[in-house]
Amino acid sequence: MSQGDANLAAVPHAAEDIQGDGRWMSQHLRFVLDCKDKEPDVVFVGDSMVQLLQQYELWRELFSPLHALNFGIGGDTTRHVLWRLQNGELENIKPKVIVLWIGTNNHENTAEEVAGGIEAIIQLINTLQPQAKVIVMGLLPRGEKPNPLRQKNARVNQLLKSSLPKLFNVQLLDMDGGFVHSDGTISCHDMFDFLHLTAAGYAKICKPLHELIMQLLEETPEEKQATLA
Repeated sequence: MSQGDANLAAVPHAAEDIQGDGRWMSQHLRFVLDCKDKEPDVVFVGDSMVQLLQQYELWRELFSPLHALNFGIGGDTTRHVLWRLQNGELENIKPKVIVLWIGTNNHENTAEEVAGGIEAIIQLINTLQPQAKVIVMGLLPRGEKPNPLRQKNARVNQLLKSSLPKLFNVQLLDMDGGFVHSDGTISCHDMFDFLHLTAAGYAKICKPLHELIMQLLEETPEEKQATLA
């Protein structure tokens, strides 16, 4: 594609079945079935940061009681999430809160493109689920020591801080400050592979996230209508 074409990070695209076992599509179709069978108040959408969360006790302790669904697929980019949401993962349900955590796998895109892809997902959610409040999780730092990908993720968060207030029913939860030590390193006690979180790492993220979700869930219908008016 030429430079004049649209932001690729904002163009829906199904993941390629590189391994040949159809796992990505199978996971997507399971999520679509969940939408037909369940009535979630909260839906989590994203990549492995979302997917792996449900393996920890924190998920069962904090989010399962909220009738939360986990629509995380490892390796996903903004393009994959856009495609999934356009193809059934937000049908037949009416969640009150949608948590979006995506972007760290967009290696082929600039920070500006990644932020634009996230904004496109938010706009799609606003169209398909106008009643839902959206929480965008800021991208975490990555790599044991400072590196270009960490810098790019920080830049994405900066862009989102300025752009999200202009969008409807959305707020950014940026938690990157607690992981980088004064010498610029990240501990394996927080991120076992310097990307994915340990139980201790998730605890730093999930407790503030749970508090924010509870605030949004406790809004009365009257307050919601005032917000929408």
